[in-house]
Order: sequence, then C-alpha cells, then structure tokens
Amino acid sequence: MALVRSFRKPTPEPLPMHAHAIDNLRYIRETMERAGSFTAVPGWGGVAMGVTALATAAFASHATARGWWLAIWLCEGAVAIGVGIFAMWRKALAAGLPFWSPAARKFLFSFLPPLIAGAILTLALWRAGAVAAIPGTWLMLYGAGVITGGTFSVPAIPVMGACFLVEGAAASLLLPNAASLIWADVWLGAGFGGLHILFGAIVARRYGG
Repeated sequence: MALVRSFRKPTPEPLPMHAHAIDNLRYIRETMERAGSFTAVPGWGGVAMGVTALATAAFASHATARGWWLAIWLCEGAVAIGVGIFAMWRKALAAGLPFWSPAARKFLFSFLPPLIAGAILTLALWRAGAVAAIPGTWLMLYGAGVITGGTFSVPAIPVMGACFLVEGAAASLLLPNAASLIWADVWLGAGFGGLHILFGAIVARRYGG
C-alpha cells in the first residue's frame, strides 16, 4: 500500500507568552527613549558655529580697544545662536520631528540658566575691569549648560560640555591678566571654534547631520 504524504507545511509553534512580553517591553522602552531625547542637535550646524568662532577669533585679535573686542565676541554669540536655532529647525524638519517637543523644552530650559548667569557675570567682570577673566567664565558656563542640556540629548553632547568646562578652567587659571587679549582669542577660538567643529562632525556622522 502506498503511503499518503501530506504536502501541507507543519504549523509553526506559537511564540511563548514571555517572548511577546519581552518584545512589547523593548518597543515601549525604545519609544520612550526616543521621545525623551532631543535628537535634533545639529552636527553641521555646530561645525558652522565653529567656523564663525575661528573667524571671530582672528578678527578680534586685531581689536585696538577692549570695548571693541567684547563687542565683536558678543556679536559672534548672537550669530552662533541664530545658526544653531536655524540648524536645529532644519534637522527636526528633515527628520519629521516637532521642533518644540517636550524633549526640546527640557534641553532648552536646562541649557539657558548657565548662559543667563554668564551674561550677568560678563557685565560684572567688565565693570570690575577683569576682562581677562571673561573667556574662562564663558567657556565654563557654556560647558555647564551643554552638560545639563545634553542630559536630554545624544551622548556626545555632555562629553563636549565637559571639554568646554575643562578648557574654561584652564583658561581661568592660565590666562594672563595683560593688556593684550590675544591669548583670550586663542582660548575662545580653540573652544567655541575647535570643539564645535570636532563634536559637530561627530554628531553629523553618527546622528544624521
């Protein structure tokens, strides 16, 4: 008698219940991580901010008065803020993410307080005649803001903030209180220029522009 063979494929065994639960938990965790992280940090925007800072350092080194030197760097700060906001908006738009998301608000509200403190300290140091202390103060408070804001962003951002903090401390201890502010431009160019270009390139390469 010939054997009758079934051509139907065997029914696959259903996945165990705990496998479904693990998949669901993984999906929920990844969704919450994406929602709680500000991923629109601009890599190429950071590079552009670094380039403008290097150009400003070269230009400010020829300033003949401390008032002009300070005005040049304050203008650079305004330009850098504009470049950063525009680059963040472009990156969020390209990724289909809301620009003013809860994660973005956490980033901004953690980043701003050190910058406000820096603006007040700048005025106080200027009025006290301690202009040489301004570069280190800027670098340290900017680094502090990047670290606190970077808690809600990609891992490279807090590392960049720590580098700013270390460089600002070095500038505060090593920058001579001399009439010439050439060394101040060197420290500021290395920080706002070099570090922005370095970490901007890292963010652009690893986190999509």
